[in-house]
Amino acid sequence: MRSLQVKLTLALLITGLAGVLLVTVLVQRFTTSEFDHFVVEQDRANYVADMAAYYEVYGSWDNIQMAGGRLPVAPAAPVASGSSQETPRDPRSFPTRFMLFDREGITVIPGRDYGLGEPISEADRQRAEPVVIDGETVGYVLPDDPRPDRNAPEEAYLGRINQLLVIAAGGAVAFALVLSFVFGRSLSRPLREIAAAIQSMSRGNLEQQVPVRSQDEVGQVAAAFNQMSAGLARANTLRRQMTADIAHELRTPLSVVVGYLSSLSEGLLKPTPERFKIMHDEAQHLQRLVEDLRLLSLADAGELPLHVLDVAPGELIDLAAATFSHQAEQRQIALSVEIDPDTPPLHADPDRILQVLGNLISNALRYTPEQGQIVLAARAGDGRIVLSVRDSGSGIDPEHLPHIFERFYRADSSRHQQAAESGLGLAIAKSLVEAHGGRIAATSTPGEGTTVSIEFPIGQG
Repeated sequence: MRSLQVKLTLALLITGLAGVLLVTVLVQRFTTSEFDHFVVEQDRANYVADMAAYYEVYGSWDNIQMAGGRLPVAPAAPVASGSSQETPRDPRSFPTRFMLFDREGITVIPGRDYGLGEPISEADRQRAEPVVIDGETVGYVLPDDPRPDRNAPEEAYLGRINQLLVIAAGGAVAFALVLSFVFGRSLSRPLREIAAAIQSMSRGNLEQQVPVRSQDEVGQVAAAFNQMSAGLARANTLRRQMTADIAHELRTPLSVVVGYLSSLSEGLLKPTPERFKIMHDEAQHLQRLVEDLRLLSLADAGELPLHVLDVAPGELIDLAAATFSHQAEQRQIALSVEIDPDTPPLHADPDRILQVLGNLISNALRYTPEQGQIVLAARAGDGRIVLSVRDSGSGIDPEHLPHIFERFYRADSSRHQQAAESGLGLAIAKSLVEAHGGRIAATSTPGEGTTVSIEFPIGQG
């Protein structure tokens, strides 16, 4: 039995059958018990009425045994001594299910618990039904056999009730079977769709979406699967793009170095200091690219070593500004700092944070025109320490802004990286910030500039 739908259908059907059987048995027993109770109460009421009528006719319980506890048509004459008239039968042979006691509690009609002439116990007197005439209790009636003596119509009535219960139980079973099938199918259908989508993913089709048909746990699984599938498809696309970008970034400097070396070895070019410098610069570019890729792989694996210290954010800002002040002057860009003196110490690796700031400042210098401005700031607020780099450059279009921290992402795909770039600066900055437990974000207005902010919880890094 490998089908989940069959298992669910059988489970629901068995549960329904058990419920139907239990209800049917309980209803049948309750109906029979209540009907028997009704018959017994009716018989007792009739018996008490018969005994009251007997007492009103005869004025005593004399010769009640001769009537078998029932009201005779004519008064029974006393039996004379030596008469040939039939003697009274054994009182226990009379077909009655009730015992009768006189006003003093002496047994008049005996039963299983009391013989003729025996006194009734006080407990039984309390539960006995009194026979009352004109407000005076003249006797007591006590059931001898609690089981009812059903007649043919009563038996037929109970038979019809039981027949209806069987028909109702059969209908309930059929209804439970239909509902079990429907519910089993509705519960297993989303799982079958997810299983089919997983099989399709195993064949390489990563972008799979299944319908979300409910908001329950099964629907949540379907929604989570859709999210996972979209994430895998996007990660696969990014991986392919990154592989292509890495190949492109490696091919360009390698082509330059190999071309020069081939020409030099074949004597087509003469060795000069300028040509050796070009090959050296391209080799350094390759070295930086490999080092950046290694740094990203360590960050992704959570194995990036961090030497965490308590450092003043203002000192990091000042040091970063001093490092890039000469480049800013050469490009005629004003580089300034804004430091809140109340900013608490930052618990972080100062070298890694300086590397982040260096990547952000280099990026800002690249896209800020002459006579522009770059502002480095440090402040604290809302339980966080915020370091920011704000420039007055060309800005970033809204459609490109969410992707600028992706590896090798270029807002202008036709523009090649400069020789000193690896295309991984912002991706490295993001990885280093997240390794410290912080977050990085960018805001930009095209034509006005861009602000990149990194935030760390106070006391953490």
